[in-house]
Amino acid sequence: MRLWAKDLMLRPMLKIYSISLGCPKNRVDTEQALGFLGRGANLKTVAAPGEADLVFINTCAFIGPAVEESVRRTLETIEETGKFSEGRRPLLAMAGCLVGRFGEKTLAPDLPEIDLFLDNKDLDSWGTRIGAALSRRGLKPALSPRPRRLLSTGPAYAWLKIGDGCDRSCAFCTIPAIRGPGKSRAVKDLTAEARSLLRQGVRELNLVAQDLTAYGRDLGMKHGLRSLLERLLPLPGLARLRLLYLYPSGLDAELLAFLRSAGPPFVPYFDLPLQHVSPEVLKRMGRSSSEEPAAIVDRIRSLFPDAALRATLIAGFPGETPADFDCLLRFVEETRFTHLGVFAYEAEEGTRAALLSGQIPRKEKESRRDELLRIQSGISAEILAGCVGKRFDFLVDAPHEEWPGLHVGRTWFQAPEIDGITYISGPGVSPGALLEAEVVEATAYDLTALAPCIA
Repeated sequence: MRLWAKDLMLRPMLKIYSISLGCPKNRVDTEQALGFLGRGANLKTVAAPGEADLVFINTCAFIGPAVEESVRRTLETIEETGKFSEGRRPLLAMAGCLVGRFGEKTLAPDLPEIDLFLDNKDLDSWGTRIGAALSRRGLKPALSPRPRRLLSTGPAYAWLKIGDGCDRSCAFCTIPAIRGPGKSRAVKDLTAEARSLLRQGVRELNLVAQDLTAYGRDLGMKHGLRSLLERLLPLPGLARLRLLYLYPSGLDAELLAFLRSAGPPFVPYFDLPLQHVSPEVLKRMGRSSSEEPAAIVDRIRSLFPDAALRATLIAGFPGETPADFDCLLRFVEETRFTHLGVFAYEAEEGTRAALLSGQIPRKEKESRRDELLRIQSGISAEILAGCVGKRFDFLVDAPHEEWPGLHVGRTWFQAPEIDGITYISGPGVSPGALLEAEVVEATAYDLTALAPCIA
């Protein structure tokens, strides 16, 4: 037995309570930082902050409501830990976008209870800094020589973050300021991490970055995403590979042709942050206007007629006229997205868009958002109603929290945590299982399916 393994057996268990807010990229950052602190029996997640040695809060600060939620959840957690004596108080670490956006100097005076502030521009140091802080308290974590993520998504799926930051300069976005320029991870490192996740029983990998189509550009790669996929798609045990956050102009004919030829386990699910369709609004947003969103959708559907399309839109951007909004409404009605996320524009301090003329009142922005979502609700209900009576392969994520025997799962066109779900029951249904079932009911956003009895 290696000396490290002997030492691991002698170390006390490290109890962790973690909160990860915002996007899946934050969840990956949390899993990687905590996985660095130990392995196996030497790490235990607990249900309450007062039971922990380490309380880790990974925050989001992309828009105002996310900032408010991060602050609220942090204060609630501090209050929970305050019930205990100073000697038992866990190490409190705040990490992520709130720290990256506002900085420790701004946050620390109002949050004196926080022991450690971790900026997401220094992700590689998170595990080491947490380990050092715990050691100063007499808790010596078994720092892993080969860091392994502390998965929090269950056995079915995991997120694979292939890059961080962004080089684009959209007028409304805070991400480049918070996370810095685009930085791609090496293909060999991502392949090794994917293998590790699959060995842990994961069946579905969901690739995320601020812009997947920009992967490898900073490394001098001409066809970065394609090169990465050529390494990932053949991996043993991989049942589904999904791409999220595909910048529209990056989906050129060459990349789409490669994806068409790739076949399974690639999932023909395209996540497009289109934001708008009006040329004038897109120009004010600082988005690429070299090609109309409708043309990009047509290009995808010409190769993938049955593709699942997810889009995100912003309603009420400064200067959006009634005519611009009507154009957006017609686009949603005609395109019939499988999934659609709509945000009412938020004027974020430090962005160019916050200084633009033509700011729209909040009530009007929210009204426009709600109208788009109302239309999409009807479209989604019609699409899902067409699934009733059909059989699909479902990946089972977890047991239902309230109903024994019922599980929550997803078919191929349902991405985890952001789309609707499928309630599934029947023989062989258990977390991590991939099985065929028949859809027996549909609502506006969710399905119910039954696995057949085995004779």
